[in-house]
Amino acid sequence: MDKKTRRQRSLMQHLEQYNYISLEEIATRFAVTTQTARRDIQELEMAGKVRRLHGGATAAHPIDPGVLRARRVENADAKERIGAAVAGRIRNGSAIFIDTGTTCEAIAKALLRHKELRVVTYSLRVATTLSEGTDFTVAVPGGFVRRVDSGVFRQDTPEFIGKFKFDTAIISVSGVDSAGDIGDDDHAEVAAVQAAMKQAETIILAVDSSKFGRRALVKLGGLEDVHELVSDAAPNTDLMRKLMEAGGCFFIADKREESAA
Repeated sequence: MDKKTRRQRSLMQHLEQYNYISLEEIATRFAVTTQTARRDIQELEMAGKVRRLHGGATAAHPIDPGVLRARRVENADAKERIGAAVAGRIRNGSAIFIDTGTTCEAIAKALLRHKELRVVTYSLRVATTLSEGTDFTVAVPGGFVRRVDSGVFRQDTPEFIGKFKFDTAIISVSGVDSAGDIGDDDHAEVAAVQAAMKQAETIILAVDSSKFGRRALVKLGGLEDVHELVSDAAPNTDLMRKLMEAGGCFFIADKREESAA
C-alpha cells in the first residue's frame, strides 16, 4: 500500500468517527501541504466517499440507510400531525425554506393544498412532493445526491441557499439537548440550514417529542435562535423555560399551547 492510499484510508477512518475534517487538520495530521490535502479530498469525492465543504470534508453517507428507514416508521402519526400544524402556520404565496428529513417530508405533504409557494430545499424527496400537481416554484441546489435520504450537497450548497430570502425557514434536527442546543449529526446539513436561518424572517423548528433530551453531534444553534417550536408534545419544564425566555412560541400538534415573551 503506497503512502497516499494509507493516508486516504486513515482519513476515511477519521471521518467515520468524527464526520468532519478540515484541510488544516489533514495537513497537520499527515504532514502534507494543504494542496495535497485538497487533492486527497477531491479524489475521495470523485470516488463518492466524501463531500467537500468549505475548508474541509464530511463523510458522503454519514446516516445509515436502516436508521432512516426506521425514522420513517417511528412516530409517523406524530410527524403527520406536526406536518399539518406547521402547514397551518404558512400563508399562501410565501417564500419558504424546507429542511431535509422525515418530519420535513411530512410537512411537504401537508403543504400541497397551499397556493403559489416559493420553496428552496436541498431534499429531493421534499422537492418531488411539492412539484407534483402544484403551482409552486421549487428550487434545489446542484450537487451529489445522498443515497439514504436524497439530500443534495456540494461545497457551495450553503452559498446557493444564502442567495434567497425567506418568509419562513422550516427546520428539523436530530436532537434538542438539555442545554437547549439544537443540532444534527451531519456537518453539511448544519451549514446548509444555518445559511437558510440567516435569511429567514421567521424560523420554525419542527420536531417530534422523541428529539427532546437528545444530543446531536454538530451544534446548529439554540432555542433562542428559533421563533416557533412545533411538536406533538411539550418538552420538559427546563426546555420550555429556555424557549420562553428567548421569546419563542410553542405550538402542539392538534391543540395549540402558546407561550410568548
